[in-house]
Amino acid sequence: MAESVAFTNVCTALENETGFSRVEARGTVRLAFKGAGLDAKSVTVEQMKVVLDRVLPAELEIRGIADSEAVCRMLSRGLGQIASGGSEETPEDVFCGLGGN
Repeated sequence: MAESVAFTNVCTALENETGFSRVEARGTVRLAFKGAGLDAKSVTVEQMKVVLDRVLPAELEIRGIADSEAVCRMLSRGLGQIASGGSEETPEDVFCGLGGN
């Protein structure tokens, strides 16, 4: 399953910032998505920022992360480096690149 760049970026940063394992970070973000009615495959940067602002802080507090709002602000700033699209390249994009088209 291919996830969006925004999902992957936030999970990796959350793992680094909190000491969560890869599974814990991804699971926590997925639970926040579930609460927001979003899907990891298609979440956009803008949607991710809303989740970071409104949903993820509570999920982090439940898991004992101190100052969860500050952690989420840091994660949100990291999203500024990502283009405002949704998911990564499509398989068609990859295959076109391989074919030289």
